Amino acid sequence: MGTIKLRRWDSAEHLKTEEDIVLYLQACMEEAGDDAAFIAAALGDIARARGMTQLAKETGLGRESLYKALSGEGNPSFGTVLKVMHALGIKLQALPVNPA
Repeated sequence: MGTIKLRRWDSAEHLKTEEDIVLYLQACMEEAGDDAAFIAAALGDIARARGMTQLAKETGLGRESLYKALSGEGNPSFGTVLKVMHALGIKLQALPVNPA
């Protein structure tokens, strides 16, 4: 029997289209509840799929600080989250939790 090589799952590799990105972020936000780090990590996946260097240029933030802030281990400011979302072409939208 041969050896099976496994690779670590990387969501960024599967975020190819705008629709993929929006559906992924929506699913992550549903799953996250109040876990801001989970959402930051999801934005990090999207940022890596799009290219962290380009995102750094568009936001005016350093690449390394973006990696840290969007790793799920960092604690980005809300301002940073908004800059990243804007640069990624994602709009934050408010919806009622329990629509009538």
